[in-house]
Parts: sequence; C-alpha cells; structure tokens
Amino acid sequence: MWNGKTVSVALPTYNEQASIRACIDGFFATGVVDEVVVCNNNAAPGTSEEVARTRAREVIETRQGYGWSCQRALAETTGDLIVLSEPDGSFEPNDIHKLLAYAHDFDVVLGSRTNTELIWTGANMGWWLKWGNWAVAKYMEFLFNTTTLTDVGCTMRLVTRDVLERIQPHFTVGGSQFGPEMMMLCIWSGAHLIEIPLNYKQRVGESAVTGDRGKAIALGVQMIGLISQFRTRTAVGQGPDLSRGGFANPRRDAATPLTADKRGATR
Repeated sequence: MWNGKTVSVALPTYNEQASIRACIDGFFATGVVDEVVVCNNNAAPGTSEEVARTRAREVIETRQGYGWSCQRALAETTGDLIVLSEPDGSFEPNDIHKLLAYAHDFDVVLGSRTNTELIWTGANMGWWLKWGNWAVAKYMEFLFNTTTLTDVGCTMRLVTRDVLERIQPHFTVGGSQFGPEMMMLCIWSGAHLIEIPLNYKQRVGESAVTGDRGKAIALGVQMIGLISQFRTRTAVGQGPDLSRGGFANPRRDAATPLTADKRGATR
C-alpha cells in the first residue's frame, strides 16, 4: 500500500521461467506492493511452478501475444494503482518507488529506457534501438502535442484504476505494439501523464522480438502505422469515446479529448 492506496503489479510472461520468481519477490520486497498478477501466456515449462513458490497469483491467457497477455494481467488486478512491468530481469522492482512518487500529481506515469546514465552494461539498448524508440516516441508526441516522450517500448508504467477502467474497453492490439496503443488511449482520455527515466538492465535470456534487429525494425514500422491510423481516426472524429466522468486525482481538473486543462496544454 502507498499513501492509503493499494498497489498491484501486472506481469505478462512467456519466456521468463528463469527470472520470474526473483522479479516477483523483488516487487513484494519493496514493501508497497499488495498483489502481483502473473499472466501465463503459453509460457515456458516450469513457469507456473516458479510462480507457485511466490505470493503472486497466476492467470492464463491462451491467445498468444504480448498485448493479449498485458490486457489479461491488467484486467485481473484489483489495486487502486496498477504497475505494468515485465519479469525478464531488465526492470528494477525498486523503481516502483519512482513511479509512485509521481502518482499523487499524475494519472499515468510512463517509464523510459533511453536515458544513457540508466542503461546498464549488457542491456539490450544499442544505438539503433534507443534512437528508434526515441524517434517513434517523438512522432507520437508531435501528433498529439502531449508531454515529452522518449520511449514507446518501455513496458514498466503506472496507471490509476480510474484511467485503466476508462481505456480498457478500447484495447484492440494483441501483439507487441500494445504499448503505444495504451499510451495513445491514455493521452486521448485526457489523463494527466508524465514520462520518467528508469533503470534498464540486461535481461535473463533473449527477447523474442528486440533480440532480432529485423523483427525490431518491423515492429517499429507497425508502431508508426498504428500511431498514424489512430491519430487520423481521432482527427476526423472517429476516435474512441473516453470522455465520461472525471479523474480521481484531486489536483487536476477533468479534461476531455482535445480540450485545454488547467495548465493550458491543449490536447
């Protein structure tokens, strides 16, 4: 629990059998996490046994894909504040304190892996992957005139229950480009969001996507297409209707898409 609010961690898993137990234990060791939900997405043999040795709760998603797994993990959480992450050893559980530090002022706190000082030796963040993520993030930032963005591929992020319930019915992506879709839905909802730098470490094992340069480039192209399509739809009035109600954050006026908030930023 943090400042009277319950905290959930959602972890999609596919090929993290060797690292998932340490990740779960690490999150609980922070002292602020109330629950960890692991979504087994046809995961490697032995994954369920590793999860069973922890306090985490496992759920199953048979539709194969990072996006489907993230969606199911998020849907199964019960906390007031939800942190989405990955159990591959590349993220530092203690960085949850960084996300929570901004949760009083912001509805959504996005992580970024592109700050050079926080990229650890061995991390899968070569120059082409770093600047590719930066370029696509800047494309999104430009199209939506939103907060500073430097990374579209960082899974670790925090979202309030109110925002999650607002955007969840509009998730459509089951593949690896789910992250940008979630970001755009948060922006379009009028949520108050910020991006902060996080530690990025060497993962245990190899990524099925970013470990292959060709697949990573193809994913970048898919992300650009998704962002362009979403912005085109919203520009012609065909974007998702996310304007119901107000936000729980008492320090922010409720905002609807493409209106100005109290700080004068136009969405």
